Amino acid sequence: MSVNAADGQHRARLQRIAHRMMLEKGLAPDFPAPALVELDGIHGPATPSDDSIRDLRDLLWCSIDNDDSRDLDQLTVAEQLPDGVVRILVAIADVDAIVKKHSAIDQHAMQNTTSVYTVAETFSMLPEKLSTDLTSLNYECDRLAIVIDMEIDPDGRLKRSDIYRATVRNRAKLAYNSVASWLDGQGPIPPAIAAVAGLDANIRLQDEVAQQLKAVRHAYGALELETIQTRPVFTGNVLTDLEMDRRNRAKDLIADFMISANGVVARFLATHHSPSLRRVVTKPKRWDRIVELAAEWGTQLPRLPSSTALEDFLVSAQANDPFRFPDLSLSVIKLLGPGEYVAQAAGDRSGEHFGLAVGDYAHSTAPNRRYPDVITQRLLKAALQKGPIPYDDTELKWLATHCTEAEDAAKKVERAVRKSAAALLLESQVGRTFDAIVTGHAQKGTWVRIVHPPVEGRLVTGYEGVDVGRRLQVQLVRTDVEQGFLDFKRKH
Repeated sequence: MSVNAADGQHRARLQRIAHRMMLEKGLAPDFPAPALVELDGIHGPATPSDDSIRDLRDLLWCSIDNDDSRDLDQLTVAEQLPDGVVRILVAIADVDAIVKKHSAIDQHAMQNTTSVYTVAETFSMLPEKLSTDLTSLNYECDRLAIVIDMEIDPDGRLKRSDIYRATVRNRAKLAYNSVASWLDGQGPIPPAIAAVAGLDANIRLQDEVAQQLKAVRHAYGALELETIQTRPVFTGNVLTDLEMDRRNRAKDLIADFMISANGVVARFLATHHSPSLRRVVTKPKRWDRIVELAAEWGTQLPRLPSSTALEDFLVSAQANDPFRFPDLSLSVIKLLGPGEYVAQAAGDRSGEHFGLAVGDYAHSTAPNRRYPDVITQRLLKAALQKGPIPYDDTELKWLATHCTEAEDAAKKVERAVRKSAAALLLESQVGRTFDAIVTGHAQKGTWVRIVHPPVEGRLVTGYEGVDVGRRLQVQLVRTDVEQGFLDFKRKH
């Protein structure tokens, strides 16, 4: 896509916008001086502190993440057991071993609650000295971890689970795209897999179990949704495109294991009479419109929300029209509404994640980049050590609300900078017509997403009578890079 690159400083301009947006949304773009002083005093990774920490460094652990990921939160490995049972182990970076509650680094992490990934710059929740090194499960490095140990039967059902601390070592740093291409038979075996004896068979076993787990969740109504993510393409410091970042088999493998692991963590805390921080979507925000959308696709959904019926519709829609499915999926995600964090007291079994079709869901698998996972890690370690609970109910309720609000602010920053980037790409194309889909419709305005680059803008005229999921043609009428505004009018 052609761009106006007269100054060649797109990246710097977008970084300035990103910093401004962080501040406007109440997030801290920089680490405060006390956190940096504290960081200077940390000279190495955490080491085992007692005999209860197992040594699992000899297993075929590997990480699978984005090509450019440096903050590695989890490793996985599989082991074939008798009678078709497979043992799946998920190792999660032990961030709490270094980042202690009430420390200056912890206070900064608690303020932002998440790493913020903008087109121009990543604002890490933890200093990179930690998140990409000392608390990251890096290649050929010994690291402390929390291990979620699961035994899965041939039908994809959990037979047994356990959680414990261990020392692990990453034997292969792998990337989603190359692993997915290999698993699909579309590309060669990644060199990092070929270099480790037995790892190819191990990852294929992991893939087989992940698909079994997915099948079971879908049988209970888990939703097969496909979100639209973009990755920036820079030539030097000039932004030249926003590319679609799609789901693939390797991403699904990790996602399915993390969902299962998060369920094990939630149930473990409940069994040990510990409170927990849960992520829930208790019911769809606009089920009525989801029913209307399904009818437009020739499917009748029940009047009352049913995740099973919705999943059946989505599977059918994806099979029948894979090209349009991402647009449908985006509409359903918008209409389901955002999840939120809730504090769950010990013994309370209420709450369900509608989209995942699970009643037990506690974020635990990304503590380098998500603060609720650090909270959960501390609760887990207290339960394992039979020690005092690190958060009382009042504190946990406040944290649940705060994490929800801060995560929403972070998403707004990411979205705003993405729109500023789109405005940079499109500022020379005012007057051009695009195919679009309505992604938001409310009293405060109507929004559409164009096909390429896949970004949203406001529909300033011609929005009468449209709703989420409607496809139409729009014309770009105005851009504002600093504010991230893209204004469209409907073409009749």
